[in-house]
Amino acid sequence: MKDIKNIGDIKILVDSFYGKIREDELLGPIFNGVIQDRWPQHLSKMYGFWQTVLLDEHNYDGRPFPPHANLPVEKLHFSTWLKLWHETVDENFSGIIADEAKWRGDKMAAMFLSKIQYYRNSNATPLI
Repeated sequence: MKDIKNIGDIKILVDSFYGKIREDELLGPIFNGVIQDRWPQHLSKMYGFWQTVLLDEHNYDGRPFPPHANLPVEKLHFSTWLKLWHETVDENFSGIIADEAKWRGDKMAAMFLSKIQYYRNSNATPLI
């Protein structure tokens, strides 16, 4: 298998991953409920996000946490997200950038969960 090298590879990763998310019994209802018929726009945004993060080609201009701040998710949701993320990376790619994709997914999931729990357990309001 080859490593993640270009936008075509990012599209394979993102499309495969979100295909699994949409079908997952735990995550599908949440993602499909929030995104509804805007999947093409969401996928395009995710291409830019991962292209920026993994390939250092700056095509994402946004703040990834705010849309997730009030989602009804817990640790199990993030564990499932990570399982599907790692599975998708491993099914399609192998190499330094593929390993970085998994590492960055781990870090992002931990940070999002921590921030969501913080806002739920405090009087603070997320900056949205």
